[in-house]
Amino acid sequence: MDLCEKISKLLSNVKKQKPLVHHITNYVTVNDCANIVLAIGASPVMADDIGEVEEMTAISGALVLNIGTLNERTVKSMIASGKKANELGIPVIFDPVGAGATSMRTEVAERIIREIKLSVIRGNMSEIKVVAGEEANTKGVDSMDGIDGGEQLAIGLAQRLNCVVAITGEKDIISDGKRVCIVENGHEMMSRVTGTGCMCTSVIASYAGACRDFYLSAIAGILTMGLAGEKAYESLNPKEGTGTFRARIFDYISNLSAEDIVKGAKVHEKA
Repeated sequence: MDLCEKISKLLSNVKKQKPLVHHITNYVTVNDCANIVLAIGASPVMADDIGEVEEMTAISGALVLNIGTLNERTVKSMIASGKKANELGIPVIFDPVGAGATSMRTEVAERIIREIKLSVIRGNMSEIKVVAGEEANTKGVDSMDGIDGGEQLAIGLAQRLNCVVAITGEKDIISDGKRVCIVENGHEMMSRVTGTGCMCTSVIASYAGACRDFYLSAIAGILTMGLAGEKAYESLNPKEGTGTFRARIFDYISNLSAEDIVKGAKVHEKA
């Protein structure tokens, strides 16, 4: 079975199983993350109070930790949820939004990596550099670094943390420390819509909640968002812009089929 066939089968499993994906995420993109999970066929829940996060995590298929809008209250909830997920064997998908922009973000990212066993880390090049302990250039939550050296960075960090590392950008790089996959789907307009990275993390978690192949789940999530971005852009008429583009990403993902994946995927594994 080739990679596209595996992803198609995984998509079918998500729709059948409808895994519950627990998010402790940021308030800028929380609604979009919930809706993108519904669009792919999974079920979202957003609970961040320390009084209920462990209980909610315990009944979930996957946990998303996203540090986009940090505060001390949610950091405690993230650590508690992550530890509960580890205890129960539930995959944890980490999005280190803006790591490197402030010392607090960097310290929280380091703490999460130190205290929680992660299944997947997804971030842009600057965020992954910071997580790996390298110098990076950030502009708020945006990367100012190119993708040069991304493959070795992903491989090295994946080996060190024993998890899957996904670097998203002009081309996407996914590694489990042994294998490397390149995804070249997507469109630059995605960078003009807030939350496409956060949504991508949520889609990865939706796939991870339906299987235990986190390398495949990361590829599937990134490919899904990339295909949606391409198709959404292609559908625009000259007077339509980012608002219509954003809505059509949801439309495309909610109608994604195995045929779409096989026909549209621009993915290859590197030997």
